[in-house]
Amino acid sequence: MNLKQELEAEQVRHLDLNSYCLVESGTTVRETLDRMRDARGHTALIIRGDELIGIFTERDVLRRVAVDPQALNGSIDAVMTERPITVLPDTTAADALWLMDDHHFRNLPVIDRQGKILGDMTYASIIQYLAARYPVEVLNRPPRPEQFPRKPEGGD
Repeated sequence: MNLKQELEAEQVRHLDLNSYCLVESGTTVRETLDRMRDARGHTALIIRGDELIGIFTERDVLRRVAVDPQALNGSIDAVMTERPITVLPDTTAADALWLMDDHHFRNLPVIDRQGKILGDMTYASIIQYLAARYPVEVLNRPPRPEQFPRKPEGGD
């Protein structure tokens, strides 16, 4: 099976979707950033009750908060992306990647048919999947595979 076929067969539910935190609507941007840092995640999924209403990413920090430091004390609702595009857990990894590429975003919330949040798909999720499937090809690749040393190590 080639890489394209594998990504077309793999469902997003099997990827690592854990790089996010949940933040209740109305939380301050400062508190949201603290939670993102504590979770070592790059994304906050904004909820009202159990419903996903928005997403806030590192890119939003740069575009909406860095230019207006006063926003740190305001509500996350003012700087989040409302009604984010989502996918179901049985969406193929290939389809999810195409969606991310078409819309130029790096995070794709995964929710089930009842609206329960299952996670956040990222490009890192795909890289981790590929590294697990092809460890030699992905993890042991030299930075410049075409480059060869001119002389043995330690030689003068």
